[in-house]
Amino acid sequence: MSATDTGGRVSRFGSAVAEGWTRERLGLLGAVALVLVAFAPPFQVYLFTDFLVVALFALGFNLLYGYTGLLSFGHGLFYAGGAYGIAIVLRDLGPVIADVVGAGISPLVTFVLGGVVGLALVVALAVPVGWLSVRLEEIYFALITLAFGMLGYSLIIQDPAGLTNGTDGVIVLLGTVDLGGFSLRIGGRRIYYAISAVTVVAAVYGVWRVVNSPFGTVCKAIRESPDRAAALGIDVSHHRWMTFIVSAAVVGIAGVLRAGLASVASPGLTHWSTSAIAVIATVIGGATYFYGPIVGAFIFLYIRWAISRFPALEAYWELFFGALLIAVVLFFKQGAVGGLLLLRDRLFGDGDADDAGSGGGGARDDGGQATAATDDGAESGDDNARADRGDNS
Repeated sequence: MSATDTGGRVSRFGSAVAEGWTRERLGLLGAVALVLVAFAPPFQVYLFTDFLVVALFALGFNLLYGYTGLLSFGHGLFYAGGAYGIAIVLRDLGPVIADVVGAGISPLVTFVLGGVVGLALVVALAVPVGWLSVRLEEIYFALITLAFGMLGYSLIIQDPAGLTNGTDGVIVLLGTVDLGGFSLRIGGRRIYYAISAVTVVAAVYGVWRVVNSPFGTVCKAIRESPDRAAALGIDVSHHRWMTFIVSAAVVGIAGVLRAGLASVASPGLTHWSTSAIAVIATVIGGATYFYGPIVGAFIFLYIRWAISRFPALEAYWELFFGALLIAVVLFFKQGAVGGLLLLRDRLFGDGDADDAGSGGGGARDDGGQATAATDDGAESGDDNARADRGDNS
């Protein structure tokens, strides 16, 4: 790439930032916010890292739910798969890797290798589970994924072959990289935040590319009408299966990050209540918008943290979240993102409420316009035919 091309891209980016609340301006503000968080108090760094992990978890879940129309209550299985994959590698292969590459760099090598193994384990689980699950739809799909998730939970607490350590889980010790007198503790809050932020941003970009590709367009078509998609020659079951695997892989990455953040891989990660966190975050934020699960995860975690600041309210936090969900379902049917866009339209008069990375609203609007156009064309054709018959008579 020449210097002229780079300068042109920078100039176009600057112009887009100056035009208003464009995608470029929001992206720049997001990048600045990620940098500033690194200088926040340690607990706030930890809380924001937790938010990033939950946001990626919900985003991976929504790839299946919001873009393909399949509600899963078993994605905790893949969340736990990523966590246990890296935990077992760190526990069992850490000393072996240290002997091979040296003690100084081995914590980093083991961490990266564990992440790859965790992701591979998740994909290996998702292939058969997805193949069986996508043969069902609606509530039956939700129930079979719930069954697989609880089956994984039961298997983990049985401690097969001594791998999972039963109900106690597997402790995750990330270690310290030491090279030439330079020490870097991977598990340090700011260091781990930086690792998580880079990983999550890369994964979010990858999911964004997927949903804006022809593959993502087919997902939306299947969500709107599986029968019409099949009539166009799309193998609906196969495409749902592939989407299931990609969704599980994204959730598995979140699981890998969760293990390092919590310093343990526990059976609770695969419980249905953990899967419900992704569902709640997606509903709060808005399933039909790409950034809906991310916004929902932010609202979920930070309201939960705010409630915990008041001991008198902490015991009843489920009551507050229940009221929040009722309010969202009744008054913000497109979630918080849809509500914010509606507010923006009323304040600034922008008549385009479905342009913020929507994966669903815009598709439905286009379909409605197409139907209306077809009806108008049919009525016009009928009028012309009646006119012709009148002239002939």
